[in-house]
Amino acid sequence: MASEKQLPVGTIMVLHALARGHHHGFDILEQTGLTSGTVYPALERLAKLGLARSSWEDARTARAQKRPPRRNFQITEDGKAALIRALERYRTLAPISIDGVVHPRDAEPA
Repeated sequence: MASEKQLPVGTIMVLHALARGHHHGFDILEQTGLTSGTVYPALERLAKLGLARSSWEDARTARAQKRPPRRNFQITEDGKAALIRALERYRTLAPISIDGVVHPRDAEPA
């Protein structure tokens, strides 16, 4: 299993989207707000590391919907474990805003 310390935040966001049931690149782009230059390499990286697996949908289904076949990704058990550890690592960032100000709900009373 790969060390999740090697996973960039964007890749963790993609893994999180997979865990929430978003299975193909375009859906993940919409859900995360990440660019295709982040999402598609992250999906390939996750598959290579065994944290996700992929399969192509049936071409007949895609033809019936007048679009190309989609490659669907699913998080693996190793991926779930890596995601849990990564989210725990980043949990401490949740109350902090971009500019480093603590969220009001987490501020100590005066």
